[in-house]
Amino acid sequence: MSEQTSLAGRIRGYLDELAKVVDRAILLSEKALKSGDDGYWDGVALNLHSYYSGAERIFEDIARTIDGNIPSGPDWHIGLLVQISEEATERRPPVISHEMRYVLDEYRGFRHVVRNVYAFNFRPSRLKELVDGLPECFNSLRQELLAFAQFLESLN
Repeated sequence: MSEQTSLAGRIRGYLDELAKVVDRAILLSEKALKSGDDGYWDGVALNLHSYYSGAERIFEDIARTIDGNIPSGPDWHIGLLVQISEEATERRPPVISHEMRYVLDEYRGFRHVVRNVYAFNFRPSRLKELVDGLPECFNSLRQELLAFAQFLESLN
């Protein structure tokens, strides 16, 4: 099995895991809204964190395997998102669209918040806004990553 085919398989596997994270974030959001129990919002925040972390893991794998480098330095997370949305000359087309990059940057920014504030400071309205956008974000991300996986498989 070629390195590209193996990467395509890993992308599909990562997407299966991300789908579970999305479903869980939505479920916990519904429970928070229905019950009024703020503890559910903590679970929503954790799953939103996991969503972007999972997407970033895919991007790291692509950058390492195809591009041969991952950005470094204090802003490497932003650099990776930019790198993956640009064409890598003669190696690959953009993995995600610029539009997807901007949408995902919202989730990246929120992940930073999760890592740096106490859970009781989360704003339920912001969590709900991110969860409401999650299905569309994930469906678009899945389409773009599956198209990239097909590109990888076509190289063989």
